[in-house]
Amino acid sequence: PPLEIVPPLINSSNPWATTIDDLRALYACPSIGAVTTRTSLIDGFDHSPKKHVYKFFATESHESSPTSDGSTQNASLNSLGYSPIPLSTYLDFIKVISDEQPKASSKGFIISVTGTPEQVSECYERIATTQSSVKFPLAMEINLSCPNIPNKPPPAYSKDALVPYIEEIQDAIDLVHYLPRIPFGLKTPPYTHSTEYQGLIGALESSASRSPAGKSPVSFITMTNTLGSCLVVDLTPDFGPGGASAPSPVLPGTGIGGMAGAPLHPLALGNVLTLRRMLDERSASLGHVSIIGIGGVLDVAGYRRMRAVGAAVVGVGTGLGLKGVRIFEEIEQGL
Repeated sequence: PPLEIVPPLINSSNPWATTIDDLRALYACPSIGAVTTRTSLIDGFDHSPKKHVYKFFATESHESSPTSDGSTQNASLNSLGYSPIPLSTYLDFIKVISDEQPKASSKGFIISVTGTPEQVSECYERIATTQSSVKFPLAMEINLSCPNIPNKPPPAYSKDALVPYIEEIQDAIDLVHYLPRIPFGLKTPPYTHSTEYQGLIGALESSASRSPAGKSPVSFITMTNTLGSCLVVDLTPDFGPGGASAPSPVLPGTGIGGMAGAPLHPLALGNVLTLRRMLDERSASLGHVSIIGIGGVLDVAGYRRMRAVGAAVVGVGTGLGLKGVRIFEEIEQGL
């Protein structure tokens, strides 16, 4: 089934979409067409406030803080994993928000999940089963791209790691006949090499070959997640030209984390443009797959650029943390 979002502007899966109050505020914003939850697991993520944090920073000066200064900051760095709230609780949140609506609506939720292929298949079954009890459409995003999980490279970098996720859901759709079909998609990390795109395309084509219709069951690709292996440091006052004094990372531990915001924007645009062309070159089996473009969209110009390179829907992450839901209103007004 297609992913239909009007207006084509959403929030990405991020820390500002964690609680029911976060989700309520996003759902109440008329400038966005759907709400994405923070990525959840069946049993929740072992979140540590001391280890899993985010900071905003200014690209030019590298000055950072845990809160927005409302002016110079245009990027973020985080060592976060996933939400500590389990999937079942997010489904309860969504049911509550549905009950609060006076009537049915086309504005729904994209529920972001992760886990093993078997766990993600179970997530699909739970979300699809929930569809009949809410007043709006549901979709599922499989986050296969977090750079902050130790010793677990993002599965979306490898065809061999991607294929089992799609096949498990295909099997669930084939075997559990009472399940309603809901759109599902894959969230990818930033790609920097042709083999990474080829791995994704190969996994999608493999799923199309298993389908009686000859089309991949994947409805959309969300690209891109944060860029890993990034570092922002505060220099101590006595940091000399020879590096005599150690710099202080703004994140805990080594300070390495995933970067988002303005510095990620050119790479995200290149990812969306490249993948859109590759999907269109295989129009019979993959042309229906839409792209949610995310990465450094901070204003209406960023929205326009993302749409121009082929994003059917545009997502906002760091901008939401910096400005709150008014960023969506600003983009809409700019259009």
